[in-house]
Amino acid sequence: MAGQHPDLDPAPAFDAYDYIKIVLNPDGTVTRGLDDPTVPAVPDPDQPFAVCTKDVPLDQTHNAWARIYMPRPSPPPGQKLPLIVYYHGGGFIFFSPSSVMIHNFCSLMAAKLGAIIVAPSYHLAPEHRLPAAYDDAVEALRWFRTAEEEWLREGVDFSRCYVMGSSAGANIAYHVGLRAASADLEPLVIRGLFLHHPFFAGADRDHEYCNPTAGERPGEWERMRTKGWRVVVAGGGGDPTIDRQRELAAELEAEGVEVVGLFGGEGDYHGVEMMEPAKAELLFEKLKGIV
Repeated sequence: MAGQHPDLDPAPAFDAYDYIKIVLNPDGTVTRGLDDPTVPAVPDPDQPFAVCTKDVPLDQTHNAWARIYMPRPSPPPGQKLPLIVYYHGGGFIFFSPSSVMIHNFCSLMAAKLGAIIVAPSYHLAPEHRLPAAYDDAVEALRWFRTAEEEWLREGVDFSRCYVMGSSAGANIAYHVGLRAASADLEPLVIRGLFLHHPFFAGADRDHEYCNPTAGERPGEWERMRTKGWRVVVAGGGGDPTIDRQRELAAELEAEGVEVVGLFGGEGDYHGVEMMEPAKAELLFEKLKGIV
C-alpha cells in the first residue's frame, strides 16, 4: 500500500522464485528447475514429417536465433506462402522455440495453415527484464529485411506477414505491433496480429506492460486501422486473464480496428490449445480463413 515503509511491509506469503523453481545464483545468472524437454530441428526434407524445421542465427552477438517451420511438400517455384512470426509463451521466464510444446504447436500450425512459421528466441527474465523481450522481438522482425535464408527467400510472400504469440508471447506480439505500426519494415508487410490467450496481468495492473489499454494508444491503434490490420484475440472462458482480453478486443473494435474475437467456454483454460491438439486444430481452421 502507498505510504508504507518498505522495512515494515509484511513478509510475502511465499517465495515467488521457489514457487516457479528458479534459483538466483551469486553471479547474476539463474538456474531454472522447470522440466523443459526440447527437440532438435529436422531440416531434411526426406524425413517422414509433415513439416521440416531449421534453426538459424539472428544475432550471434546476443545468441539470438529462430526456428523455421516449413510445411511439406515445399511450395513449387514461383508460389509463395504467408509468413507467421510467432513468439512463444512461458511467462517471459521459460521455454524457447525448441521446447517440445512450442515445437509441436508451431509444426501443427504450419501444416494446417499452409504457412511458414518463424519462431524467434528472446532474452528471458529475470536476468533480462522487460522491455528486453520486446526489443529482441522487434529486432527479429527487422532481421527479415536483409536475411538471406534460403527457405524464406524462396518460399515466403513477404507481403502477407502476421505477428502472433501465445500467452506472454502474445503480450510480446501486441507490443511489437504497437511499434511496427509506425515502422518501415519493407519488404515485410504486416497484415494482422494473432493474440493467442494474451497474458495481460500482474501486480501493477495499470502498467502498460500488463494493461494493453494503459497510456495513450489511439495513435498506434489508428495506424493499425488505416493499414487494414486484422487483430485476432483468442481466449478461454476459464482463463483468469479473460476479462482483460475481452476489454482489449472491445476497445480496439471501438477504435475502428477489425477485430476477430475467438473466446471459448468456461472449460477452456489458459493456453488450452497448447495442451490439446484437437482444440489447436479448431483454432487453426479459424485462422486459416484469415491467412
